Amino acid sequence: MKLDVARVDIWISSMKDTPGSLAGKLAPLARAGADVDFVFARRSPEKPGTGVVFLAPLTGAKQAAAARKAGFKKTRRLAAIRVAGANKAGLGAAITEALAAADISLQGFSAHVIGRKFVLHLALDSAATATRAARVIRKL
Repeated sequence: MKLDVARVDIWISSMKDTPGSLAGKLAPLARAGADVDFVFARRSPEKPGTGVVFLAPLTGAKQAAAARKAGFKKTRRLAAIRVAGANKAGLGAAITEALAAADISLQGFSAHVIGRKFVLHLALDSAATATRAARVIRKL
């Protein structure tokens, strides 16, 4: 099976848990021309009244500057890879089984299917682990 596997930088920002906070984070990036394909936002139950947003990718100095101005920073707490391809039943299980067999632990896993294609983002503990995970997935 043909899979597109690539390292991506994840950008993260805290935000207030109020209506419009996420829009306030994303709008400056849109004005800078960002075309992100991954956004995950949630409340922070450990810190009531706040939330967190993760996104990827950002390209170029203009987008990076807009992100920093909006409170984002490139996270160093995790390394991420993006996997995309034709959807097939059981593919998520095959990927996670292969990673488990290679003794690779995940910080996060987010997958979506649109039509006949899927995209998933994996969060890993380090750049070295992300490189290993990418190798394992490419062998599928």
